[in-house]
Amino acid sequence: MIELGKIQMLEVIRETPIGVYLNEKNEKIGEDILLPKSQVPPELQIGDDIEVFVYKDSEDRIIATVRKPKLTLGGLAVLRVVEVTGIGAFMDWGLEKDLLLPFKEQEREVKKNEEWLVGLYVDKSSRLCATMKLYNLLGSASPFKSNDRVHGTVYSYNPQFGYFVAVDNKYHGLILNKEIYGGLAVGDSVEARVKKVRADGKLELGMREAAYEEIEGDAQKITDLMKLHEGKLRLNDNSPPETIRTELNMSKKAFKRAVGRLIKEGAVKITDEGMETLWK
Repeated sequence: MIELGKIQMLEVIRETPIGVYLNEKNEKIGEDILLPKSQVPPELQIGDDIEVFVYKDSEDRIIATVRKPKLTLGGLAVLRVVEVTGIGAFMDWGLEKDLLLPFKEQEREVKKNEEWLVGLYVDKSSRLCATMKLYNLLGSASPFKSNDRVHGTVYSYNPQFGYFVAVDNKYHGLILNKEIYGGLAVGDSVEARVKKVRADGKLELGMREAAYEEIEGDAQKITDLMKLHEGKLRLNDNSPPETIRTELNMSKKAFKRAVGRLIKEGAVKITDEGMETLWK
């Protein structure tokens, strides 16, 4: 079966002044598909096979091309917005006809020349369109395990859960709200740590290092801030979590763990007003 939106091998059925017509080799189904003359290789003959991509042209006709698009059905790719119109945004995907990203398929407003991670789908009118709603296009059979470092793209946000991430632009990932210390937005690229591989294969991600690795970094952040304030810091165990997050961009739990490390090393002492260094 000839599939819209996919690269496939088809047979040359007949030749005309405007190009050659193609169909499946072993089972001819439906109408033959035109490969325009400008794209026909000189040596191509009737009965030969040729690899083409099948899509619809500007007049909504099914057509073949030997050009390789940047995105095919079932895949994801980062595409550039070339125009925003009243029906949505058009994106450059390497073919003569730009790809429509309808407004209803946008996770946030997009602008000309921006680049976004999108997938490809066939709409109700049998036209190929782009979508930023990627959940159903991602897989769960990733090669990653706990504590692996991964790269991904934030593609959606749910206030109840957190930020959904396309890991390697292929696999399901989620950064829970409690893991966020600072701003994230749809479209951001992130480096994260795999905190957990769920039973269904989906990845729970953390923006911070594992506890045994992050203590040193958090402790350094605290001492660096104290140096800027003459060895004193108006933070201690009684400080509200929001204040700690604002001052140091870390959770209260991480703060207490790092302070405990500094106290154990004899670097700081706790006072009624906060902390003081014990540097000589």
